[in-house]
Order: sequence, then C-alpha cells, then structure tokens
Amino acid sequence: MGFFSDLKEDLSQAVNELMPEEDLNQGDVAETKEQPVKNMPETTEKVQTEQPTDATKDNAALEEMLKNLDSIEIPQANAEEKPVEEAEETPEQSAEEAALDLDHVLQNDMTVGSVLEQEHREENKGAEKRMDVKTASDENAIITAGMVITGDVSSEGSMDLVGTINGNIDILGKLNITGYINGNSKAAEIFAEGAKINGEIMSEGSVKIGASTVVIGNITATSAAIAGAVKGDIDVQGPVILDSSAIVMGNIKSKSVQINNGAVIEGMCSQCYAEVSPTSFFDDYKPEKKKTK
Repeated sequence: MGFFSDLKEDLSQAVNELMPEEDLNQGDVAETKEQPVKNMPETTEKVQTEQPTDATKDNAALEEMLKNLDSIEIPQANAEEKPVEEAEETPEQSAEEAALDLDHVLQNDMTVGSVLEQEHREENKGAEKRMDVKTASDENAIITAGMVITGDVSSEGSMDLVGTINGNIDILGKLNITGYINGNSKAAEIFAEGAKINGEIMSEGSVKIGASTVVIGNITATSAAIAGAVKGDIDVQGPVILDSSAIVMGNIKSKSVQINNGAVIEGMCSQCYAEVSPTSFFDDYKPEKKKTK
C-alpha cells in the first residue's frame, strides 16, 4: 500500500504542475479567438486548438487513474498471505524438531553423565586405595610430663609420650612411651621404657617392652623383645625374646622363642608360625610293628 500511496502523491503533484499550463493555454486560446486573425494561416489555428484538447485529455486520464487507485486490487496481498500460512505451519514442524533435538540432547547428557559418574567412582576408588596405603610423615609430637590428654589421639607422624593419655592412640610413625596410657595403642613401632600401659598394643613392626614397664593387655606384632612385665597374650609372627627380667602371664604364639635365664612365664608357648609343624611331623611318623612268631 505504501508504494501506491507514493504513486498517488506523485501523480497528484504532476497534475498540479500541468494544470497552470492548461489555464494559460486556454486563456491564450480565448484571446486568439476574440482578436481578429490577421495574415495567419488556417494551420496555426488548428494547431493551437488541438494542443489544449490533448492536454485536457491527458489531465482527464490522470484524474481517472487517481480515482481508480483506491479500487485497484493489490497483487501483493496474496503473496503476503502465503508466508503467513507457512509461518503458521512452521511452529508445529519446529516444535517436533525441537522435541527430537531435546530427546537427543537428553540422551547425550545421560550418556555423558554416566561416563562422568563412572570416572568419578574410579577416581574415588583410587583415592580410597591411596588413603588405605598411608605413609608416615616426619612430624614428631611430644606429650610432656605435665600434660594429660583425655580422648583419642591420632597422627601421621611419630610421638614421644612422657605425659598421660586417657584414650586410644593411632599413629603411623613410631611411638616412644615413658608415661601412662589408659587405652589401646597402635603404631608402626612401639618402644616402652618405664611406662605403665593399660590396654592392648598393636604394631606392624617390632615391640620393645623395657625394664620397669608394666603392660596389662595383649600384644600383637611381627617381633617382640620383652624385659618388663606383661599380663596378656603375646601373638607375634616372628621371633620373641624374653630377657632375664621378663615376667609374662599369658600364652605366647610366635615363630621362635628365646627365653633367657631368670625369665618367668606362666602360660603356654606355641611356635605355630614356625616353618616346621610338630603335629604334622608326628602324624607322618608311624613306628614299625615287630612281627611275632
């Protein structure tokens, strides 16, 4: 519609520009009619009369075109209606395509999420394995003689205990005890000298119970050297050495036992971890019977 409105304005302006010329021509024609014609040929009168006639015809045609502009059907209307129909159909197609794309994206997200979850689980498993295999640090904690701790104590390093701990001890390094413990003790290596321990002793390495040390509890280790007093069972995968000042009230299980002169043992000694089994030896041994006449 904008194009035809502009065309209409242009045509109107052209008509306005032509109208004054028409008036002038008509006035000239009137003057020429009133004045007597002198010495002019008949052809000039015909030419002058014909020109205004053609102009009026053109003006009349332009006015008729201007009047009929509003009634002219615009061919672009149909062209504009078709995209509207197509635009109405496109949302349905785009919705279906969007649904398919959404399903595809969700499936990809689920696949990626499962892969990431599996990788996360594997990383957690690796972290758990790394946590299980812990190594002791170089740190060394000291519990002084005047210090009393009530509660469990854990450390990744070593510890020198001179004071008192009322609780369990779990460290990765060495544990040197010259104080008092009321609880279980676990460390890589344990050395007790002049200590009082009321609880179990567990070590992945060696355990040394020095003179004037009293232990009321079981001892579990890979090797043990005892010169103090122990009231409890001793379970050692390796050798056990009992010094002359050792006093043991409990059973001893070990690979080998060395008992020095003066040691006191009240319990059973079993070398169940030895390479030779006495039970199997005697089971294989069968004495020959003599034939009687």
